[in-house]
Amino acid sequence: MIKSELIQKIAEANPHLFQRDVERIVGTVFEEIIEAMAQGHRVELRGFGAFSVKKRDARQGRNPRTGDSVTVEEKFVPFFKTGKLLRDRLNGIDNRDKD
Repeated sequence: MIKSELIQKIAEANPHLFQRDVERIVGTVFEEIIEAMAQGHRVELRGFGAFSVKKRDARQGRNPRTGDSVTVEEKFVPFFKTGKLLRDRLNGIDNRDKD
């Protein structure tokens, strides 16, 4: 699913909202997640998963074309860990009726 499909689904499920408002809401949510991660914070969406930032240390790498050794600088990369509800759904377990 791409962002426009997500916006369309939310707009269809909420006919009382204008499409442009749904676009603004989805954009704001994504921007807030990006901003929090850029500041090194963890973002948790219960049942869905958690976004965090992991540090990769500097290391010696290899240029695949030439085989030469190259220095790869330290960097920060996004990391996503699935929540229990998402993991269960992916594995065919439906916990919605257990309450």
